[in-house]
Amino acid sequence: MDKYKVTHRLLKQSIKSLVNRQLTSNNPIYRSISALPLGNGGRNPQLYRSFGSLATKVERNPSFSSLNSDDVSYFKGVLGEKNVVQDEDRLETANIDWMHKYKGSSKLLLLPRNTEEVSKILEYCNSRRLAVVPQGGNTGLVGGSVPVFDEVIINAGSMNKIIAFDKVSGILVCEAGCILENLISYLDNQGFIMPLDLGAKGSCQIGGNVSTNAGGLRFVRYGSLHGNVLGLEAVLANGDVLDMLGTLRKDNTGYDLKHLFIGSEGSLGIVTKVSILTPPKLSSVNIAFLACEDYLSCQKLLSEAKRKLGEILSAFEFLDSHAMDLVLNHLEGVRNPLPSAVHNFYVLIETTGSDESYDKEKLEAFLLHSMESGLISDGVLAQDINQASSFWRIREGVPEALMRAGPVYKYDLSIPVEKMYSLVEDMRLRLGQSANVVGYGHLGDGNLHLNISAPRYDDTILAQIEPYVYEWTSKHRGSISAEHGLGLMKANEIFYSKSHETVQLMASIKKLLDPNGILNPYKVLPHSLCSYS
Repeated sequence: MDKYKVTHRLLKQSIKSLVNRQLTSNNPIYRSISALPLGNGGRNPQLYRSFGSLATKVERNPSFSSLNSDDVSYFKGVLGEKNVVQDEDRLETANIDWMHKYKGSSKLLLLPRNTEEVSKILEYCNSRRLAVVPQGGNTGLVGGSVPVFDEVIINAGSMNKIIAFDKVSGILVCEAGCILENLISYLDNQGFIMPLDLGAKGSCQIGGNVSTNAGGLRFVRYGSLHGNVLGLEAVLANGDVLDMLGTLRKDNTGYDLKHLFIGSEGSLGIVTKVSILTPPKLSSVNIAFLACEDYLSCQKLLSEAKRKLGEILSAFEFLDSHAMDLVLNHLEGVRNPLPSAVHNFYVLIETTGSDESYDKEKLEAFLLHSMESGLISDGVLAQDINQASSFWRIREGVPEALMRAGPVYKYDLSIPVEKMYSLVEDMRLRLGQSANVVGYGHLGDGNLHLNISAPRYDDTILAQIEPYVYEWTSKHRGSISAEHGLGLMKANEIFYSKSHETVQLMASIKKLLDPNGILNPYKVLPHSLCSYS
C-alpha cells in the first residue's frame, strides 16, 4: 500500500480525528549529504581564483616557506610513517571541498592522534613559517577547510575518542575528530541528544562544528554552540596548549576565551577537545509536513507555532516550490507527501516533548486553528519513523539535489524573517531565465539558504549576484554568514556585516595569537588586513 495513503490529511472537517502515533524511538535518522564531482580547472600556483566569488582572487603570502624533505622527515618522526600522507589520490580528496568549487595544491596531509602531536606540528610549522589548514570532515561550503595554495593539511579525524560523559549533568567531553553522527548515536544509547543536528552529520566532525559555530536544524530549540559548549582545548600557532576544557555551567573567572575559538574557523587555534552540554532525549516526537500558499502565511504560522507550541517546538523549516521540484527530480525514492496540488511553500514542523497525550493534543489544536485561519492549505503528519525520515529527507535533501542539478552559487544569510523571502523574489527578477533561484532554510531562526542553480559557472551570472546579495543583506541589517562561516568565499565581504573598527580588532587578535599568520591563511579576515611581514 502507498505509505502516504495511511496518513491523515489535515482537512478542517476531519482534523480532530487525526490518529498521530508518537515516535517513541530515536529521532528521525537524517541522511547525510553526499559529494558529487563537478570538476575544477588548473591555475597558476601563486594566484588563486575560485568559482565562488568575484572578490576571491588571492596571492600566496611570500613570507610562507615551501615544504621540503626535511619537513616531511620531521613529521614522520612525530607521527609515524602512516600518518604522514603524500599519496596523490588521498591528497586529491583532501585538497578539494565537497562541492568541488575550491581546490588547493597541498603536498602533505598530517593525521595527528592526540593534542601533543598537534602541538608539535604547530610549533614546528610556526618556526618554519609553514602555513597550515585545519580540516575535519571537509563538509564546509565557503572554502574554509581546504588549502588555498600549498598549506599543510592537519586532519583531526584520528582524534575521535569520547573522553567522558556525565549522566547526571548531561555533559559530554570528547576529542575534536568525533563524527557528529557517532556522537548522536552514543548519546542516544545514554538517553540524551546532541543540541546540534546537521544534514552532513555522517561526515562532519565536532571540532569543525565548533570552529564554524555550526547552526543546523535544532537551533530554534537549543540555540547556538556559544551557549552549549562549556569548554574546549585548543592549540595555538606556536604550539601552546590552552586548557579551557571546563565542565561548569557557571564560571565567571576572567575573560571567557573559549568564545574566541567558537566560530573562528581555525584561524586562531586548532580545537582538539570539546565539552558540551547535551539535553535529555524526550520520548514524544511529532513531524508535520505542511503546505502554505504564500510566504506571509509561513511567517504567521511561525509566530503561531512559537505561541501555541512553545516549549515543545524543536524545528521549523521551510522550502519553496523550486526547492521541492529539485528534490523530486534529482533524488531517487523521494516523493511529495502532498501530491494532490502544487503549493508555493512547504513547512516542516517538529515537536519534541515528554508527555505523549499532552503533546498530541497541543499539536492538533495548533493545526486545527492554523487550518481554520487559512495559514495551512494542506498537510500530513508522520505516522511512524519511516514517514518522519522521509519528510526530513525532503528538507535535508535540497543541498544534494542542487549539486545533482549542476553548478550552484550558495549564500547562507541571516535576514529579518519578514524580509527574508523578498531577496529570493528580487533575485528571480534580476536573473530572469538565466538561472533557477531557490529559497529554503531555517525559518525558525531567520536563516535563509539562497541558492542559484545555473547551467555553468559564469562570471556574467556571478556579476548579477555579487555584490548585490551582500548589499541587499547589509541594507536590511542582516548577516552575510548565518551558520556556514566566512572561509575564503566571504573573507573580503566581512564589512557588509561588521564595522571597520570591529574587523580591525579581530585582526589585532589574530596578530596576537598567530603573529606569523600560519593558521588557515586567506580565510575569515579581509586580505587587506593580513600583512605579509
